[in-house]
Amino acid sequence: MPKYVIERDIPGAGKLTKEQLKGISQTSCGVLKDLGPEINWVHSYVTEHKIYCVYIAPNKELVLKHAKQGGFPANSVSEVSTIIDPVTSE
Repeated sequence: MPKYVIERDIPGAGKLTKEQLKGISQTSCGVLKDLGPEINWVHSYVTEHKIYCVYIAPNKELVLKHAKQGGFPANSVSEVSTIIDPVTSE
């Protein structure tokens, strides 16, 4: 199943409180439940003004549908070609 990285422009994202992040997460999980088991949220990275999310889904369209239904921006959705890490250098 393809993996996607979603870039979300959210000004001030790094200053969101734990409660705000919990609310965003709950909204996301609710939409995921409605969309079914084909799409899964792996995790997200919160930075100063962006949130980068990693999802597993059969296609980009389903990732965009999740964003639309959740009211989340999806400024960029990129399919992961491969994953590298320090082990790759060995």
